[in-house]
Parts: sequence; structure tokens; C-alpha cells
Amino acid sequence: MVKCSFCGSNLEIGTGKMFAKNDSSVFYYCSNKCEKNHLKLKRTPRYIKWTQEFRKAKTTK
Repeated sequence: MVKCSFCGSNLEIGTGKMFAKNDSSVFYYCSNKCEKNHLKLKRTPRYIKWTQEFRKAKTTK
């Protein structure tokens, strides 16, 4: 299983998108929503309420 690079949800085999940059870093996305928020809008998952990283950061405060 692979996790979405933006929201942190689990991806099943054969679903989602894989984005490879020229510097050989690989990002996995579960939906277009995650892909656009990360690549086009350049948002940080820590500040987006529906991501698992936000929930984790909020509980540790």
C-alpha cells in the first residue's frame, strides 16, 4: 500500500496517480483534488483541514 503524498490516505494497488519529477522524486495522489492542491496551488497539507497531517498536528498541540 502507498500513501497519498498530500492527504495521507491509503491507495490501493492500481488506483491514483504517480507523478515523477526530474530530480527523481515521486509523488502519489489519490485524487485530482490532492494533486492540484499540492502542485498547482502549492498548499501545505499541514494547514488544510481535511488532511491527516492537519489532524495529527492539531492533536499534538
